[in-house]
Amino acid sequence: MGNPNCGKSSLFNSLTGLNQKVGNFPGVTVDKKTGQSSLDAAINSTIIDLPGTYSLYPRRADEWVAYRVMMGVDEDIKPEMVLLVADASNLKRNLLFCSQIIDLKVPVVVALTMMDLARSKGIEIDVPGLERELGVPVIPVNPRKNKGIDALKKALAQTAHLNATSPRRDFISNKELAPEAVSGVQRLFPALSDYASIHYLINHENFPLPDATQNSIEQLEIDNKFNPTKSQAEEILQRYTRIRQIMQQNVVEPDPLQKKLFTEKLDNLLLHRVWGYIILLVTLFVLFQSIFWLASYPMDLIDSGFGSLSGWLAGILPEAWWSDLLLNGFLAGLGGILVFVPQIMILFGLITLLEDTGYMARISFLSDKLMRKVGLNGKSVMPMISGLACAVPAVMSARNIENKKERLLTILVTPLMSCSARLPVYTILISLVFPDKYFLGFLSVKGLVMMALYLLGLVMALLVSYVLKFMIKVQEKSFFILELPIYRAPRWLNVGTTMIEKAKIFVLDAGRVILVISMLLWFLSSYGPSGRMHSVETKYAQLKEAAKTDDEKAELDRELSTEKLENSFAGIIGKTIEPAIKPLGFDWKIGIALVTSFAAREVFVGTMATLYSVEQSDDDATLRSKMQNAVRADGTKVYTLPTALSLMVFYVLAMQCMTTVAVVKRETKSWKWPLIQVGYMTFLAYVTSLLVYHLF
Repeated sequence: MGNPNCGKSSLFNSLTGLNQKVGNFPGVTVDKKTGQSSLDAAINSTIIDLPGTYSLYPRRADEWVAYRVMMGVDEDIKPEMVLLVADASNLKRNLLFCSQIIDLKVPVVVALTMMDLARSKGIEIDVPGLERELGVPVIPVNPRKNKGIDALKKALAQTAHLNATSPRRDFISNKELAPEAVSGVQRLFPALSDYASIHYLINHENFPLPDATQNSIEQLEIDNKFNPTKSQAEEILQRYTRIRQIMQQNVVEPDPLQKKLFTEKLDNLLLHRVWGYIILLVTLFVLFQSIFWLASYPMDLIDSGFGSLSGWLAGILPEAWWSDLLLNGFLAGLGGILVFVPQIMILFGLITLLEDTGYMARISFLSDKLMRKVGLNGKSVMPMISGLACAVPAVMSARNIENKKERLLTILVTPLMSCSARLPVYTILISLVFPDKYFLGFLSVKGLVMMALYLLGLVMALLVSYVLKFMIKVQEKSFFILELPIYRAPRWLNVGTTMIEKAKIFVLDAGRVILVISMLLWFLSSYGPSGRMHSVETKYAQLKEAAKTDDEKAELDRELSTEKLENSFAGIIGKTIEPAIKPLGFDWKIGIALVTSFAAREVFVGTMATLYSVEQSDDDATLRSKMQNAVRADGTKVYTLPTALSLMVFYVLAMQCMTTVAVVKRETKSWKWPLIQVGYMTFLAYVTSLLVYHLF
């Protein structure tokens, strides 16, 4: 446990060896994370990383997770020991939470992080003296450099071997805050400490207790005139009085008039009311330019490699259903996955870089003023930026927002942010209709279009939030308090690990879905009602007999492939929904992709790869060239500028992700909000695509 941004997740990763997300901003840990660690030859431990919290008075949903565990009322987790992480550079604030945990009378070991930062600030800590005052082991550690980890494990093991003894003395005299009421609670729960008894008096309504016990505690409050607000205020005052004494005796702090730290000087520029926003826009611009510029070479290599592999296999494999499945189902789907891995890796690498340096929290600070005008606050920016990677964890991270209305608005608009699953769709469509041109020699046209699509999602999210804030009737005051972390050099190993992990997740998780749907689509597009398919084959068999030249026969083969696809099961589905999507400029093949990509947006590319592979016999052609050459029944190109723009806008705004719908239902505990979300996003996508298509 520990305050947000104190190095807790880094220490958890160091102890357990698990590769987990470690962001350099408050609120990265929004759920329980579990890992195994061997403390010594005799003890294997299960370590649980609880959400960061500043005190034992929870307000946010994630703070309640940690609080319920510490109060012993969580059904799944009963902690035997607490590893409390404290930031040495902010010791006074961290000791408040530390003292509260100690007074719960659970075995505690304190890990003191950020010692290097404390020294750079001129802070010197007498660790043995601090240990004596707290009455628990205090171990300095540096998880980023793996320093002090062995000593910490030893302290944890020793505490465990001592049968996990709890602290011997209270930090403050908790019982004196409400003597009679505390004694009454302890008659009901003899094992509770004085401080835990006070929390039962304050929050018992939130604990799973029998009605008779609830009534008894309620009566104790009435009989003893227990005032929760007064007791809490008195407790905090007493704790800080004691903390000041400890700090005076054991901590040497620098003169407050000393020169500002580098972080503060840099913030004067990066958080400036004018330059701050200009730098933010430039940062985002560079991010989207880099996605195209850096990824173009490996993407072209992968794309041409799969085209050559398909052509080579087509030349050596016999004509059979299984070779057709291999080439046009499995290989086409696999190529549709792997070609976009470079862009996914670059996007996640750059976002991790922003998190690791500490700039991501500044984006929240800069955005607060704008966010408030549309019903959100600065904390909404974190889920929305996370939505650039994936909407699922982004929606979950909205738990950090205390205000219920702002949290609900954030959940409802976050899926409008363009996630990495949309990236393959944007990339293939942009490459079809926009040239490889550069303004001023370095501004890529494709990069500018990509940035425009991401900005469209952001602008729409803000507009929708502005409208919904008048419709959602929740009256609750909102405060925006954010701890800005110091600027740090990025951990390149962490950036590299994140890029590899996200690529693996994309290939393995999204890839499985894409491959399954690709092979299912191969079946649906290769087979159809026997009567229809037989009629088509008979028709073209007669035409081939009448054909005189090889060119005529080759043309008839192409026409046969097209007509068989149109009469297949997939073709029938596509033709059925075509009238509804034709006003948007979409044909029936795009219609099939819209249906299949509800499983996952990136399935669009796999669907196109399968449909065009089944229809076209040119096996060594890339997906881009097949889509470039696609024509409608009247001979006009399918992927014109109006159609591509309409389709991209549809994918920016439509809610095409079953997993996100399920997570929104779980977070809101109702089907009402996900259904509203699907409804408004589909309507918005359809109307906007219609306008874009006819405008162009």
